[in-house]
Amino acid sequence: MRIVIAGGHGQIALRLERLLAARGDEVAGIIRRAEQSEDLRAAGAEPIVLDLESASVEEVAERLRGADAAVFAAGAGPGSGAARKETVDKGAAILFADAAVRAGVRRHLVVSSMGADVNHQGDEVFDVYLRAKGAADDYVRSRKELDWTILRPGALTNDAGTGLVRLEAHTGRGTIPRDDVAAVLAELIDTPATAGLTLELISGSAPVSVAVKAVAGN
Repeated sequence: MRIVIAGGHGQIALRLERLLAARGDEVAGIIRRAEQSEDLRAAGAEPIVLDLESASVEEVAERLRGADAAVFAAGAGPGSGAARKETVDKGAAILFADAAVRAGVRRHLVVSSMGADVNHQGDEVFDVYLRAKGAADDYVRSRKELDWTILRPGALTNDAGTGLVRLEAHTGRGTIPRDDVAAVLAELIDTPATAGLTLELISGSAPVSVAVKAVAGN
């Protein structure tokens, strides 16, 4: 299976690349800066240097053609201002979805955020972020050409993953190690029956494979 990940140098993306490469998948990560390439190669992924804030739909589609799945894991990052929440967390996510449609890549996963909502109130940067993510999620859900799954993790930590999670439409607030987010994404890629679901994720008591099968109805 070939999987292309937007935001390939992100903390979740690098973990996901290692997992996918270790199980024998062909993985590529889209990155903005060429100097990040070695980190991707070390994770077992092919680096694709392309700026999603300035690329055209066709340029992104070219990189997606032939893929079996696309994962949007890009983000402007915690140090960025409101403008980049719009151009990356919203704009790049919409661009990536459009490119996937053009490239004929149906399986489409989005790493969103718990609380993402286009109608979220507030004037702080994080409020802008939640509105941007909510708008992007709504757009992805509107693309009938995609078999999308939207994953909304709780507060992210760098603790070692436990492999035990709670994955439901609504979990309530909680934390989740990035290791476990990556493990859930890898399992979701392989579970097309989760298409059409928006799922919240926090640490819990169910093994990852069991939690994914439960939401898939298996």
